[in-house]
Amino acid sequence: MDANETAAQMNIPGRLERLPMTSFQRKLFTVIATAWLADQVDVALLSFLMGALTVYFHLTAVQIGFLASMTFAGQLAGNVLVGVAADRFGRKMTFQISMIIWGIASFLAAGAWSIGALMVFRFLIGLGVGGEAPVAQALVSEFVPADVRGKYIAFMEGFWAVGYVLSGGIAYFLLPRVGWRWVFVVVGLLSIVIFFVRRHLPESPRWLADKGRIQEANVVLTGIEREIAKRTNKPLPAAKPFFAELSTQKNSILTLFDKMYLKRTFMAFGLWFFSLLGFFGLSSWMAVLLNSRGISITQSVGFLTLITTGGIPGFFVAAYLLEKVGRKPTTVLFLIMSAVTAYLYGQSTDYTMLFITGFIMQFFMFGMWSCLYAYTPELYPTHARSTGAGFSSAFGRIGAIAGPVIVGYVVNTIGQVGVFSLGAISFAIAALLVLALGIETKGLTLEEISK
Repeated sequence: MDANETAAQMNIPGRLERLPMTSFQRKLFTVIATAWLADQVDVALLSFLMGALTVYFHLTAVQIGFLASMTFAGQLAGNVLVGVAADRFGRKMTFQISMIIWGIASFLAAGAWSIGALMVFRFLIGLGVGGEAPVAQALVSEFVPADVRGKYIAFMEGFWAVGYVLSGGIAYFLLPRVGWRWVFVVVGLLSIVIFFVRRHLPESPRWLADKGRIQEANVVLTGIEREIAKRTNKPLPAAKPFFAELSTQKNSILTLFDKMYLKRTFMAFGLWFFSLLGFFGLSSWMAVLLNSRGISITQSVGFLTLITTGGIPGFFVAAYLLEKVGRKPTTVLFLIMSAVTAYLYGQSTDYTMLFITGFIMQFFMFGMWSCLYAYTPELYPTHARSTGAGFSSAFGRIGAIAGPVIVGYVVNTIGQVGVFSLGAISFAIAALLVLALGIETKGLTLEEISK
């Protein structure tokens, strides 16, 4: 019996898809998602510390932009390197290694002796966090059945908003009391906790099967089936029909540019680039812009933390619409509304309107993140899923790197209104790309999408 016959007999995808959602899968999801939350606490930290760092290191507008961009440069490298490594060496190992990198880098950032050193350590933080993103997307996609897959990935991305708020809360309470260095230390301590939480995460049976390690995939999946049967206390449903993923190219990078996936790749790369150009072009500068309006550093951190809570209902609504309406229309909706509210925020002249428009803007921008992470890994087959998500994210990081730097020059030439107009235009272009080139993936198994 050859490998293909064995794969069909074992039917790993069909057995996974028939499994009902139970506390077992939700536990796996929680392990992945809470790690995601800790990652985002570290990434978001700079938005809340930038005011204090600007004063401490006497930064110019251009230096602020470059410091903000170093995290995204690291994420770009992590997206590509770890994304490809996860498709080659496995999800579990790369997930752990990337977490160790950002945890150690957080402690190093606490001891930064110059702006150059801090830039290096922020790059390493970005490398670790960026590496986790495509692996987390692939893991959730491959463990959760098609009928709830989009919702759960959206929920995972929603932890971004929770992490952002938590990061703001940590900075708000610690910054005026013990300074910015101890804020980095506290965040680094989270990595130690997460390391032990992740130890029991199983390898993806889909990945094992795709690598021809059918017997190993069967052992892992049999253990999962046993746990789920124990929780449901009844026989498992019959396996779904076997679907073999069709691709003429098994090299994970070259698959992205295969004729079957080329249009999806162009759309995904552009979607991520313009979405993150808009988002980070705005968020990396919001505290500094508030300071320039006479709001103190501590008050601006509190203000940003409050309006960011708007992102929490945003990802819940996005998760619902992704499964109810579909990936493509939901993504377009949240991008268009991000554009509209970013423009309105830039036109606000008093604190009340800044809060209202800022809260609504965060609702749609964080909902947009849920759409990006739910949609992207579904576009590619198992052997290239983490690579596709990683390269798409990497193009996003190019936009994220460019955003704060471009904004630094825009502030000096056009003024603050131009910053939010830039964000609005970026979101609008991303929406047009999805509208013109996007496919619908709602309700389909990963193998069906790849056919």
